[in-house]
Amino acid sequence: MTKVMKTGLGLLFTTVMLFPVYWMINVSFTQDTDMRRDPPHLFPANGTLEGYRAVLDQQLPYLGTSLFIGLGTVVLTLLISAPAGYSLAKLRPRGGGTLSFILLMAQMIPGIIMAMGFYAIYLRLGVLNSAAGLILADSTIAVPFGVLIFTAFMSGIPDELINAALIDGASKWRTFTSVILPVSRNAIVTVSLFTFLWAWSDFIFATTLDGGGTQQPITLGIYRYIGNNNQQWNAIMATAVTASIPATLLLILAQRYVAAGVTAGAVK
Repeated sequence: MTKVMKTGLGLLFTTVMLFPVYWMINVSFTQDTDMRRDPPHLFPANGTLEGYRAVLDQQLPYLGTSLFIGLGTVVLTLLISAPAGYSLAKLRPRGGGTLSFILLMAQMIPGIIMAMGFYAIYLRLGVLNSAAGLILADSTIAVPFGVLIFTAFMSGIPDELINAALIDGASKWRTFTSVILPVSRNAIVTVSLFTFLWAWSDFIFATTLDGGGTQQPITLGIYRYIGNNNQQWNAIMATAVTASIPATLLLILAQRYVAAGVTAGAVK
């Protein structure tokens, strides 16, 4: 296969995969009267911002809640997974291999099963329909992934670097905070990005644990919006476009660090 053919196939596949994104943006600017045209306009002939005005009027609280939940989940995940990854990689506690296997198996548990378990626990504790409950639930998905990424990355850090800090009088905790974390930037960015994306796009935990709360994430905002405004597709798509912007910007800004963080520890 020639280089031109490979490039053409790559462009074709890319176009097919990105077409739904383009159509979402196109519909968000399309007037309701032009929505049922056959054939439909490939470009909004009579563009409108009504959908985005509806987002500003109705969806901003949902976006703010999602941002709070996403950032809270990132902080909690890093606080747990970074020290755990350091312990498994460098301190090598007894049973560390078994713990790594358990963390790997934990990622295979379907989210709906975990959601039902959390529902029973939250019902007893009285923390249903709260943003804090969603942060805790979302972190249970992200922590196993974070521990595995930190373990793989920190395993590649030379032991001489740690020994030098210990010889200089630093404690193990000081070595972790002042030496290990600064050189683990790629792993931190990788774990933070994926954690935020999981929390931002979560629907199963949100609808199970926060379906009746006053602070609901944007996934529930879109879900409610479809039910209440099923004829205003420009507003629905405008909400989807707005909800996609933070994730898209994070992926663009952090892609270099993510590539380095995900492949860390694969080759020694």
